[in-house]
Amino acid sequence: MAGNSDDPKDSPRKTPTESPQASFLFPSTPRPVVRRPVAPDPRPSPPDPPLPPLTVRRLEPERPIVERVSSTTVFKVSEIVGRAARLLDDNFASVWVEGEIEGFKRHQVSGNCYLALKDSGARVEAMLRRQVAQSVSFALRDGLKVRVRGRLTIYKEQGRFQLYIEELLLSGEGELLAQFEEMKARLQREGLFDAARKRPLPRFPRVIGVATSQSGAALQDILKVATRRGRVHIVIANCAVQGPSAPPQIVQAIERLAPLVDVLIVGRGGGSVADLWCFNDEQVARAIYRCSVHVISAVGHEVDFTIADFVADVRAPTPSAAAELCVPEYARLARERDELNRRLLRAGKRLVDGARQQLDGALGRSQIALERQLGLRRRQLDQLGQRLQTRHPRTQLQRDHGSLDKLHGRLLLGIERQVAERRRALETVAGPSDQRLAQAVSRLLQNKRQALLATIGKLEAMSPLKVLTRGYAVARDDSGRVLSDARTVELGSLLSVTLEHGVLFCKVESRQEVRSQNFEIPKASKN
Repeated sequence: MAGNSDDPKDSPRKTPTESPQASFLFPSTPRPVVRRPVAPDPRPSPPDPPLPPLTVRRLEPERPIVERVSSTTVFKVSEIVGRAARLLDDNFASVWVEGEIEGFKRHQVSGNCYLALKDSGARVEAMLRRQVAQSVSFALRDGLKVRVRGRLTIYKEQGRFQLYIEELLLSGEGELLAQFEEMKARLQREGLFDAARKRPLPRFPRVIGVATSQSGAALQDILKVATRRGRVHIVIANCAVQGPSAPPQIVQAIERLAPLVDVLIVGRGGGSVADLWCFNDEQVARAIYRCSVHVISAVGHEVDFTIADFVADVRAPTPSAAAELCVPEYARLARERDELNRRLLRAGKRLVDGARQQLDGALGRSQIALERQLGLRRRQLDQLGQRLQTRHPRTQLQRDHGSLDKLHGRLLLGIERQVAERRRALETVAGPSDQRLAQAVSRLLQNKRQALLATIGKLEAMSPLKVLTRGYAVARDDSGRVLSDARTVELGSLLSVTLEHGVLFCKVESRQEVRSQNFEIPKASKN
């Protein structure tokens, strides 16, 4: 059957890659069923549901629809199939058929749906065009009991019946849908569905309660997931989840489990609309609303929605998903904890290494700066020591003694040179005055010697060392400048006082001015 053809051979059945959109057991906003026939039919349509069961008009032998043919007549296959097709077109152009969907597939390109309707005794192939499928308000799947309207014909190339569906309804949808929507609207007005009252699930519940049938597959799925994910305490309240006795038992199970658990799972496995209808009961909805602990609704499959789903704190698509929501995966948490510990250790090591590197860098820079400062201070001290050594009175006296020795030597050398020149001049002079000349020279030498001694005496008298021998002293400041006025010296200044046999380094603690006529040394006093 191609996308725009009624032929099934042109479009083979393929499993769709895209899952149909999730639909509600009864949608929150009902959409009217769009009835769009493939081709206009001038004949009147049957009345709207409630629909009568399928009726087939029996063909009596005495009133043949087709002309009798001889037993010896030979027909072509196409003639036989054509006559059967015309017979079906005349009698089954628009019929209602009720059955269970089997082998549902949706073509990926055309969007047409291919399925079979079956009951306990027979099976018929059917095709649903894309336009009609889009008007259906619920998800089509295998096992769903539906009621369809369409025309029955024969696919000639394969010689088999096929039903072309023009309208599709969920079996019993009308009455149940009205009840569902009325109850949903009423409970919503009362605030049972408000999102503000819904509580988030605890991350690490200690005890989990399950209100479901002890013999159902939902409980086994929950226990399997809980066993796989981690150690947790589960309290089970056995109750019916189908039939008229189910609602009061579910309410009783919720009330019994609420004081004992941290999280409560209410639900069952998949089923038909009637099977799941107990979770649309008002008593169950109000019991979930009054429950003092967190409630997870896990009813049916992902496409099924009930009143319990709207009232519960969390809706799970399946019972297994409900167990995954409330049972922590301790193995994964342990791995996450170990990974976080490793990351924390690595981060701490990086921080310590970074701090150590910063500290080492700061210490290295501090050491370099300290060494640089010490070197600078050492050079300054050496310079000051050299300056102090050059300005020390002993050094100056030594320089003065050296200068005097040089002058004395030069003077003696000059006198001896003059004497020698005079002697040579006298020796060249002949005559009786040699003796007188020698005497004159002797006297001259004696005079010169005495003059020299007198000069030496004056020089020694003018020398600072000579003055120091008489009790005087020479005071200098830290720059080597000789001090002559006490008023120019600040308190706390460092002075060097040169005496005859050494130098005193003093600190000025007090100062007193005296008159120049008063030679008496005053007593020390503070300003």
